[in-house]
Amino acid sequence: MTGTITNKGHKLLQIGGMPDHVHVFVSMSPKQSPSELVADVKRSSSLWVNENRFVMGKFSWQEGFGAFSYGKSQISNICNYIATQEQHHKKRTFQEEYLEFLKLFEIEYDERYIFKPIE
Repeated sequence: MTGTITNKGHKLLQIGGMPDHVHVFVSMSPKQSPSELVADVKRSSSLWVNENRFVMGKFSWQEGFGAFSYGKSQISNICNYIATQEQHHKKRTFQEEYLEFLKLFEIEYDERYIFKPIE
C-alpha cells in the first residue's frame, strides 16, 4: 500500500488499522482523484495478498470507501488516532465509528451501502 501511494505521487502521512479495515492518511497529489488512488491501492494490495497466499481462498476488498479531509493543524491528532486503532475499537466497533464520522461530516448515506461486518 505504501509503495502504491508514494509511486502515484502522494505523501503517506499514516497507515494502520484492524483486521476488518484500514485507515490511510494521505497528502493527495492533485494529479489523481481519491477514488483512483483507492482503486489502485485495492488492486495492488489484493494482488499482493493473493500472490503471497496470506489468506485461504481469494482475498478481495469490499466495494466502496470513505474519504474525509482534514486541515494541516489536525495532522498529528489524525496520525495518533490511526496509530491507536486497537484502543478505539475496544470502546466501539468500526461500524459504529464510521457512522459517527458520516454524521460528523454531515454525509448522507444509504444503509444498504454501509460497511458490512466480516462473517
